[in-house]
Amino acid sequence: MNFQPLAPYVSIIEIILGIVLIVLVLLQMKGADLGGFLGGSSDMSGGVRTRRGIEATLHQLTIITSVIFFINTILAFLAWG
Repeated sequence: MNFQPLAPYVSIIEIILGIVLIVLVLLQMKGADLGGFLGGSSDMSGGVRTRRGIEATLHQLTIITSVIFFINTILAFLAWG
C-alpha cells in the first residue's frame, strides 16, 4: 500500500501525540520531589501505592496515548518511505 499521500498528516499527528504524551507524563509526577524525579523515593516505607481516581485515569490515558504514538510512528515510517 502507498501511504505517501498521508505523510503530512501523519507528521502532524506525531507531533501532537508527542506533546500530549509529555504533558501526561509530567502530570503524573505532581507529587514527586527531586529525589523521586531522579529515580529515588521520598517515601521511606517501601510500600506499593495503588492508583485511585484521577491518577488511575491519567495512568490508563498515558498507556493508550503511548500505544497510539507507537502505531502512528510505524505508519509514519511507511508513509515517508
